[in-house]
Amino acid sequence: MWQKKIAWKHKLITIKPIILRWLLVLASLLLIAGFVAPILTLTKFVLFNSSFTIISGVWQLLQDGQIVLFIIVASFSVLLPLAKIILLFNLLHPNTLRPKLRKKMLYLMHEYGRWAMLDVMVVAILIVIVKLGAIASIQVHFGLYIFATAVLLIMFITQQVVRIQANH
Repeated sequence: MWQKKIAWKHKLITIKPIILRWLLVLASLLLIAGFVAPILTLTKFVLFNSSFTIISGVWQLLQDGQIVLFIIVASFSVLLPLAKIILLFNLLHPNTLRPKLRKKMLYLMHEYGRWAMLDVMVVAILIVIVKLGAIASIQVHFGLYIFATAVLLIMFITQQVVRIQANH
């Protein structure tokens, strides 16, 4: 029985590229919604409320002159997920025939993969820090869940695309 369980783990499900393309469209829509939907509300001294979206938070960093933080958060929360979606659409396109380009795109996907959840982790750390403070409280909104779902779906699609490309 032990050997059957090990053998079963090696039989991984691979989803057809057409389904992955539709899942990628869904992930793109979720990501865009996650960018503009409220992710949290910060309440200071019970009197002042500020709701943030990912885009408004990034914009606020720029307006406050936090250029380094703006670049880091904008890169990992906005630009890299969008770049990954573009790469995935290119890899899933039926006419992607150039092996060198495909290999380079897979390499980029692999390199980005280790940073895939950093954007969600940054928001989670922010929530924990604010919750520990006595002068402010934080309320999480649906935008964070939409954004996290998009990131997880993109990670799943990436894993499937890498498996498909490895078999070619």
